[in-house]
Amino acid sequence: MNSLLAGAASAASLAAPFAISAALLAAAPAFADDIMAGYYGNTVVSTGGALEAHTHYRADHSFDVSASMLGMSRSFKGTWALDGKGNVCRTFVGDQPPGMTSPNCGPIAAHKVGDSWVVTKDGKTRNFTLAAGVE
Repeated sequence: MNSLLAGAASAASLAAPFAISAALLAAAPAFADDIMAGYYGNTVVSTGGALEAHTHYRADHSFDVSASMLGMSRSFKGTWALDGKGNVCRTFVGDQPPGMTSPNCGPIAAHKVGDSWVVTKDGKTRNFTLAAGVE
């Protein structure tokens, strides 16, 4: 009877590492599917016209923006959500940028630090770069 219990305990101890590995592998797609993952802890630098903006997205769905134009700076904050149509929608809490709707939606795609891209919306072109860290 003791050898039967010892065999069961041995089988359980062998199965534990496989269960942990399976759990980790099952969680991996959740991170791989998060198109915003490259943005967390980094800065989206947006330029175009006289405005430069630095945006920080967080995994808790909050964001902040520091914008400067013609020597003046303003900061804004709020929450963000993906709309399922390839856009990130930002809802401002408190002040919002002049002339901008809330929520304000725009195209989003996965990027990594060092990437640069261009977005044209409503006839206005902005240049974007994903910079390392929080600037």
